[in-house]
Amino acid sequence: MADALTPITSRCRFGRTMRDTHFMLAPTYTPLNHGSFGTYPKPVQKRLHECQTLSEARPDNFQRYDYPVMLDRSRAAMASFLNVPVDEVVFVPNATTAINVVLENLRFKKGEVILHLSTLYGSVAKMIEYIHETRGVESVNVAVEYPIDDDVLVSRFQTAINDVKDGKRRRVGVAIFDTISSLPGVRVPWERLVEVCREENVLSLVDGAHGVGQIDLGLSKVQPDFFTSNCHKWLYVPRACAVFHVPRRNQHLIRTSLPTSHGFVPRPRGPGHEIMNPLMKDSSSTSPFALLFEFVATLDVSPYLCIEEALRFRREVCGGEEKIMRYCEEISSEAGRQAAEILGTGVMENGTKMLTKCAFTNVRLPLEIGDGPEQIPEKDMYLVAVWMTAMLVRESDIYSPVFFHARRFWTRLSGQVYLDLGDFEKGARALKTLCDRAKSGEYLQQKARL
Repeated sequence: MADALTPITSRCRFGRTMRDTHFMLAPTYTPLNHGSFGTYPKPVQKRLHECQTLSEARPDNFQRYDYPVMLDRSRAAMASFLNVPVDEVVFVPNATTAINVVLENLRFKKGEVILHLSTLYGSVAKMIEYIHETRGVESVNVAVEYPIDDDVLVSRFQTAINDVKDGKRRRVGVAIFDTISSLPGVRVPWERLVEVCREENVLSLVDGAHGVGQIDLGLSKVQPDFFTSNCHKWLYVPRACAVFHVPRRNQHLIRTSLPTSHGFVPRPRGPGHEIMNPLMKDSSSTSPFALLFEFVATLDVSPYLCIEEALRFRREVCGGEEKIMRYCEEISSEAGRQAAEILGTGVMENGTKMLTKCAFTNVRLPLEIGDGPEQIPEKDMYLVAVWMTAMLVRESDIYSPVFFHARRFWTRLSGQVYLDLGDFEKGARALKTLCDRAKSGEYLQQKARL
């Protein structure tokens, strides 16, 4: 694997050279967790500040006249990157917002349920609970414990849809699943799940929070009903910016943004109910869907306007998408093997080696759950994960999330162009020391510090 990494590194100057030259990370910080909040290079920061300066120089002029034109350019660049029509692409602050928009806009009929995998992101799970509390919509959880082969996962998904339909006057209204799940960080066979949804006449809502910039999505071929992805994770765009893609066939289902704003078009109610748009914009050249999300409350929209600069950096400095994705996947996989060797454990992978076809690798930590010597009591699992993650960053200036899945402790490693194998070795050795300290019960002594 080292040989596979070497030519990419020398050609594109990935690793420490990329970090020192183009990124703003603190010299002592070891960021093994790009997947959570991402970061962006100096040219993108320059563009961000330029847009913020323009906004403050002439606030009204910028918000009313300049920003819509600049936003359309960003939308066009993003649409071209995804190979989808520009009138199907808008921006929202994050993927959570887009998923909330879809669930709030759908009008669930009696007996319709929400289907989801058990590994969905925590805020999305709580969103589903909110929909249940406020609208009575039931949900069905498809249990997934990794490692699991893609065929098994797809079969369980199909079976869950069939079980909902069988003799209970119910049907799945919408199914929610990831392109790449968060914890554990594994690639999901989302393309096949979209196909199952299409065959079963179920709306597919794809949480691609980790998708754009990490994997080749092939969105125009897969054609999900709703898709969103954070651009501020893997695409090198500042926080907060996410793309929200809704094909024309489904745009009539999205009646409002969240919060409802000036782009909302009320159904006619007769004279006296007209509502003036204070932005006073000629919207004849903008599609209703795009207009709906053009101005939503008063936000710092500068990150939306950094798409072109981020794509330029990826193309001209990094050598293009294929090189970025290949390096991140390869270094993630090699780092996982190296860390597993240091820890004396293994990586999370299935029989067809599909889980790690991305820039994430999950490495098992040498901690056992139980009541015996040097074991972690089940009641302390969450506390240990929180303690180890906090100590890792406070004491070593390293961040790598510690979590538990299927009654085992793991850490998730993110491959990125500014990392080299030495960064991951440093993280693995620090984690090994912390595991020994956790076995001795040290986390109980420092509980108050968390």
